[in-house]
Amino acid sequence: MAKIVKPLTNMQVQQAKPKEKEYNLSDGSGLQLRVKPNGSKLWLFNYYKPYSKKRSNIGFGSLNDVSLSEARKKREHARGLLDKDIDPKEHKENTERELTLAHSNTLELVAAKWLEVKKTKVSSDHAHDIWRSFQLHIFPSLGNVPIYKLSAVKTIEILQPIAAKGSLETIKRLCQRINEVMAYAVNCGIIEQNPLLNINQAFQKPVKQNQLTLEPSELPELVNDLNNVNIRTTTRHLIFWQLHTMTRPSEAVGTRWDEIDFDNQVWLIPKERMKRRKAHTTPLTPQTLEILASMKPISGHREYVFPADRDPLTHTHRQTANATLRRMGYGERLVSHGLRALASTTLNEQGFDPDIIEAALAHSGKDQVRAAYNRAEYLERRRVMMCWWSNLVTSK
Repeated sequence: MAKIVKPLTNMQVQQAKPKEKEYNLSDGSGLQLRVKPNGSKLWLFNYYKPYSKKRSNIGFGSLNDVSLSEARKKREHARGLLDKDIDPKEHKENTERELTLAHSNTLELVAAKWLEVKKTKVSSDHAHDIWRSFQLHIFPSLGNVPIYKLSAVKTIEILQPIAAKGSLETIKRLCQRINEVMAYAVNCGIIEQNPLLNINQAFQKPVKQNQLTLEPSELPELVNDLNNVNIRTTTRHLIFWQLHTMTRPSEAVGTRWDEIDFDNQVWLIPKERMKRRKAHTTPLTPQTLEILASMKPISGHREYVFPADRDPLTHTHRQTANATLRRMGYGERLVSHGLRALASTTLNEQGFDPDIIEAALAHSGKDQVRAAYNRAEYLERRRVMMCWWSNLVTSK
């Protein structure tokens, strides 16, 4: 017949005196109070491990922190786990490990891991922009917060001041980017669900605006102004380089000398610098080769064709062209990205093949097979088109 253990009383556990050797007072069903010679009293739960049936103990804390009634609740919880063949000690260790990991997975840490994956899909400049936007707007308030603790209410509260300034496009990008981080966290098992999924619904949608550009008939005015305005030689050549090559501002300012193939008269932009992470080849016209010849004495010994004024080891800032156009009086008429639209509109009006124009603009298009077809022919046909465009620009 099994021995019946009489449950302990609060008075018994409080008045238990230390002895020369440690001893246990049993409350039944595996719960024991261990009294040590130094006077400390600890709760233990003694049980048989599932499957192996070996004896094991799990601590429930000291009497100073855990009362008799609380210890009994812990015992019932442990026995409930055992009924499901779950080792309570292993369960506790796993829970603590998961909690430690959850607290270490801050938003900034997870965002950094996500960005390493994102970098394989976007240009280095775009990746830099993404991280900079987090540093400016998100990390100061939420960077050290464990990602599992993020809430829609708190995140919206952080974004509200940006929306109040009317920066709705910035809000749109931040909502998209932070949700990409959260989706990454869900897919990696860091969190179970994304509580920020619809935070964009708390803000007005930005009004879509096309990039400011000029009509083809206004090209002569622009060229004349660029030729006569009092600006740095590097800036003037940069704007003309972008105009002639039909490239994006970030691609133009980052032009490196080692990307120029003078023998084949092409500019080879690596995929890391392209918006869609696909290497792009731009035929060089006599006019663009002339720009390079003019820049050779200035930056031929440097990495970048268009070096920054203050730090020539880096390239000119992407906003330099925009700032120059504003000073020239084009602030409400043209941005540097609009130079591409100006070229595209002009070439389409002149009847050039739209596919060739799209290829020159590095637009991949929806039909990937068609876009990849006969690239060699496209390059030569693009060279003819680019020469026509450069001749038009310099004839103004």
